[in-house]
Amino acid sequence: MNDISSTIIEPSTGVIGEKLAGRVALVTGGTRGIGAAICRSLASQGASVAAGYSGDRDNAKQFVKEFERDFDGPGRVTIHQGNVSHPEDCRRVVQEVLDQHGRIDILVNNAGITMDKMAMKMSIEDWNTVLAVNLSGSFYMAQPALEHMVERGSGRIIFVSSVIGETGNIGQANYAASKAGMLGLTKTLAKEAAFILARSGRLEENGVGITVNTVTPGFVATEMLENIPEKVLDRIRSTIPVGRLCHPEEIARVVHFLAADASAYITGQVWGVNGGLDM
Repeated sequence: MNDISSTIIEPSTGVIGEKLAGRVALVTGGTRGIGAAICRSLASQGASVAAGYSGDRDNAKQFVKEFERDFDGPGRVTIHQGNVSHPEDCRRVVQEVLDQHGRIDILVNNAGITMDKMAMKMSIEDWNTVLAVNLSGSFYMAQPALEHMVERGSGRIIFVSSVIGETGNIGQANYAASKAGMLGLTKTLAKEAAFILARSGRLEENGVGITVNTVTPGFVATEMLENIPEKVLDRIRSTIPVGRLCHPEEIARVVHFLAADASAYITGQVWGVNGGLDM
């Protein structure tokens, strides 16, 4: 099946707007797939980017090379290695970004993994590993970032969950549970951030504030789908009302919208980007 939209969805190259000028964004899983598209989209609106990655340093270095080619040379991007399932790594990475960039205005919790198996055959290790990366890792990153944002009185936290967290899926009990957990985490952190600012008298009529939101992609054309047989992909496409997979750039556009100062009245919300899959 030819995806006719592939000719019109292009990765961001160069600064085309100023919505995020002067802002610093930390994006976990930021050197490939959805994360790389998010980094590029944020940079296209003027942000400097700190991209987290887990272990593939060669890919991370290639990401930096391409980023610097497209966004005016060095200084706009840094890379930070760490395992989000380790809380000490998360605090270290947050501190590295603060040391190198001086601030964190935007945290995008995008890092995630799958270990698919029917629930009755799923090992305890597979369950724990996926929950540790996808859900606990999101909390471990958000906690130190939120501390910094509360000190400054402004910030944006955006979780990249999944439509599977809303609908469930055969063979993905661990993944669905981890992504569903992010929805509750989003709403709780959003309430706590607003509560803390109100208690300290820092909720302003037209202020930037601190917001926490979630984006829930559907099936996205990234390397996570590379090993799925074409027949299975065709069956997946047939369930999507718009008839195609999502492009990473379409997720990134929603993230950079939520990251903007002008989105200060949007918090605790779940933004579905799934081609109508959950209707």
